[in-house]
Amino acid sequence: MGSQVETLIRSTVTKGAEALASFNRKRLPKTEHPFLSGIHTPMVQELELTDLAVTGTIPAALDGRYLRIGPNPVDPDPAGYHWFIGDGMVHGLRLQDGKALWYRNRWIRSNAVAKALHEEPAPGPRHSFDTVNTNVVDVAGRTFALVEAGSYPVELDETLDGQTYNPFDGTLQGSFTAHPHRDPKTGEQHAICYEGRNPGEIRHVVLSPEGRVMREQPIPVQHGPMIHDCAITDRFVLILDLPVTFSMPTMLAGHGFPYRWNPDHQARIGLMPRAGAAEDVIWCDVTPGYVFHVANAYDAPDGTVVMDVCAYRTMFADNAGGPNAQSRGLERWTIDPATREVTIATIDASPQEFPRPDERFFGQPYRYAFAMALPTDPAAQFVGATNLYRHDLETGTRQTHDFGPDRHPGEFVFVPASPDAPEGEGWLIGLVIDLPHETTDLVILDAMVLEGAPVASIRLPHRVPPGFHGNWIPTGQTK
Repeated sequence: MGSQVETLIRSTVTKGAEALASFNRKRLPKTEHPFLSGIHTPMVQELELTDLAVTGTIPAALDGRYLRIGPNPVDPDPAGYHWFIGDGMVHGLRLQDGKALWYRNRWIRSNAVAKALHEEPAPGPRHSFDTVNTNVVDVAGRTFALVEAGSYPVELDETLDGQTYNPFDGTLQGSFTAHPHRDPKTGEQHAICYEGRNPGEIRHVVLSPEGRVMREQPIPVQHGPMIHDCAITDRFVLILDLPVTFSMPTMLAGHGFPYRWNPDHQARIGLMPRAGAAEDVIWCDVTPGYVFHVANAYDAPDGTVVMDVCAYRTMFADNAGGPNAQSRGLERWTIDPATREVTIATIDASPQEFPRPDERFFGQPYRYAFAMALPTDPAAQFVGATNLYRHDLETGTRQTHDFGPDRHPGEFVFVPASPDAPEGEGWLIGLVIDLPHETTDLVILDAMVLEGAPVASIRLPHRVPPGFHGNWIPTGQTK
């Protein structure tokens, strides 16, 4: 009975806070928003294009879809807007037999989007909220769009038109994450999940190789930390409990994204045995900073844990409409479970984000990490650099691909040349905005010769706004 009463009280308080936030949002200034204008201006229609110009030769081995998602408000309102809360839009390109068969973009049919489009919303149960805008992944041969902190995943069909809110066939009880990580040894997918409405708890969620939830382990925390990513090793799940936390004053003021830098929150990394309970977590304090994304992590022979991340000095220290802090570059955090000490070493101080490994080696010792350069000025609305990096962590060297003036890459994903190809042998695939011409290219690079010309480039006759994450979904993995 106590838990039922607590849930009722929390629900009542939350509804009252949301009503006050909605009232105050209407009083915020409606000035031009940097994440709704310029390169970030949303698309206004859904397209289906089949006559796509191709430069170079698309590798015949690439048979599948490149999918990427990001925020694209259907009815943009600058008052209280933040880049992270915009309505989700999925972009997809289908490649087969060396040809680009189609491009499609589709809004995720949340209740609000469906209402704006005068359509029926996507079917399926809702949880907390239903805006989904952050990642598109394969889970057991099915394609899911993901977001953190509240909504259930949305299952997508081959064409992106079929959409269903699906908590993994009813096995997911709470929220999910934008960044589940598949263990290549077991086929399980691990996630650290948090609920925007429950700041005192996070959960370790594990999906079976068949795509069903097999574990939801609660872990108590303080202040409601925003945990965007996690990592795994053979021994541990790594929890990034860092000083960006839920801010009730920010929410009540009407800002749509209620997370801010919190200097009173102790930055720490949790090493949780993969089948352990909350009391088994080894918490290790770390120098304050913030991490959106992990490149990889693994157990070292000396018993320590190595984790490579893109880090920031702070994040969301004010009411900016998106990421607004100085990047510290790519770093290696070495965590000692015995002493609970964390040592930070700089791999590359150049500002960068969206680190990706060859994911066949996730959770294992690895050699290559790929990342997108960031502008040196953190006020440049996150996008503005023109480079993509390949880090050789064995030799300590870096290769760079420069796309040229005013050509801005997003996240690139690594695709191996074959299932058993050596690490790093394959292609990097991602979208590049040609800002002066208001066009976009899907660019395919040889990952081992990054400085060379693209293997192929597929032209889209419009600008795809900068987004978040995507993946290559081979045809054989799609049901």
